[in-house]
Amino acid sequence: MTKRPLIILAGPTAAGKTDLSVQLARRTGGEIISADSMQVYRGMDIGSAKITEKEMRGIPHYLVDVLEPEEEFNVVRFQKMAKEAMENILRKGKLPIVAGGTGFYIQALLYDIDFTESESDGVYRHSLEQLAAEKGGEYLYSMLRETDPEAALQIHPHNVRRIIRALEFRHQTGGKISEHNEEERRKDSPYDYVYFVLTDERSRLYERIDRRVDQMMEQGLLDEVRDLKERGVRRDATSMQGLGYKELYAYLEGECPLEEAVRIIKRDTRHFAKRQLTWFRRERDVIWIDRSADGPDDISLLKKIEEHLTGKGLINQQGKDKL
Repeated sequence: MTKRPLIILAGPTAAGKTDLSVQLARRTGGEIISADSMQVYRGMDIGSAKITEKEMRGIPHYLVDVLEPEEEFNVVRFQKMAKEAMENILRKGKLPIVAGGTGFYIQALLYDIDFTESESDGVYRHSLEQLAAEKGGEYLYSMLRETDPEAALQIHPHNVRRIIRALEFRHQTGGKISEHNEEERRKDSPYDYVYFVLTDERSRLYERIDRRVDQMMEQGLLDEVRDLKERGVRRDATSMQGLGYKELYAYLEGECPLEEAVRIIKRDTRHFAKRQLTWFRRERDVIWIDRSADGPDDISLLKKIEEHLTGKGLINQQGKDKL
């Protein structure tokens, strides 16, 4: 069976993936599937650094602006929606390009990870949710550290939903979700893929993160969060766990000064970028595209990317797709 083609352009936040992916799509006859856990939501434009219609430059984008903030979005739903998008793109004779920074989502799609063994046990889940409500998410995180330290390293301490899912897996199967995911990850991918990770010198990346947060505040991020809160979007909603949203929600609840909330957003976004890079370093068959080594301008980066795609046989010398 011939494997279907797939290009992945991943990397930490503020690395410049959005514009580069659009340029790549224009050069290769591709269409883009967003691997971002926040851009999927309508009305969450500023804090997610959502691509605008103008920035898309006519390139179709999938999994952007398709859910309401009250809806849950997780890796299982992403996998299903991304597969459907890929089928749509391939039917048109186009090249699918997955672009984003959520490494776990990309991994789930790339290796077609099976999540059926970790379906919810309602009673146990409810007991964990009660524990989180009474003792805090940190208590659940300490439970996870005891039972599956490797999973704890991969999950943010504030991501209660993923912590619960990992504890559920342990409870239901007796195994560790980190080992299950690693076994799934060792499977041969059903795609003929090229996996690029865009990065930069860490100091420059962190400078861009701080500058981006300042720009988001100037563009009205606080009003965006206030509108969502007044609309009735709950603080514990999946959409409100995104960086920028949960910190400003806390400010609006009177828990900290605005200046402190902004400082925390910057700090936690830098930490998030560091965790993203750690994740991508663990992935196999990754091709690193480093602005500090391969050239700061997108033209130089595109040249390197196209060389790899040509060598792989996904495009020809003129940069046209070979589907």
